[in-house]
Amino acid sequence: MNVPVIFQFLDEISRNNNREWFQENKEKYLQAQAAFEELLTRIIARISLFDETIAGIQAKECMYRIYRDTRFSSDKTPYKTHFGGYINARGKKSNHGGYYIHLERGNCLLAGGSICLPSNILRAVRQAIYDNIEEYISIVEDPAFKTYFPVIGEDFLKTASKGFPKDFPYIDYLKCKDYSCGYQVPDTFFTQESFLDEAEACFRQMKRFTDFLNYTIDDFE
Repeated sequence: MNVPVIFQFLDEISRNNNREWFQENKEKYLQAQAAFEELLTRIIARISLFDETIAGIQAKECMYRIYRDTRFSSDKTPYKTHFGGYINARGKKSNHGGYYIHLERGNCLLAGGSICLPSNILRAVRQAIYDNIEEYISIVEDPAFKTYFPVIGEDFLKTASKGFPKDFPYIDYLKCKDYSCGYQVPDTFFTQESFLDEAEACFRQMKRFTDFLNYTIDDFE
């Protein structure tokens, strides 16, 4: 598995983010893409050991395109400078929570959960947390979980979510605009001999979190 070729390509596309260079160096991209596909294949096999719902998923189904959507962005560079893969039993576009792998120079992540939830599903997840707060706390405040994921969510409400008591002791858990979490790892993580063991340990903890979320989310799909 040639992980260095992935970072080599990402370094070069970062310096030469234009269509002319990309077309002239398409073979480098294809080599990096193949290496990332192999990486995802190995991670999927490991996750399958404890989450049978993703057994049989093909790495190609999980990979995101290198091409950026620049229609609504002031940044018109045409290519992403990272590789991302989302391992989800119901597909990349599902609200169902899954596992995410992100390779980017200086910003590599193992992550997961659910983002961009429709308002009705987001409210239902908050209600599930409110109604089952002890179970939720047993997951997200477990030291084994917090080793990898000390913070839940990337964006938050400034005040209590409408419909929930402001004096609820765990109101911060209901302020999340998304229910995702990430574990940042060094660029060298994926070249360590133990990386699959460490990735498995991380994603075993993630599964506890996504199982809680998906119990509610899956009612809407």
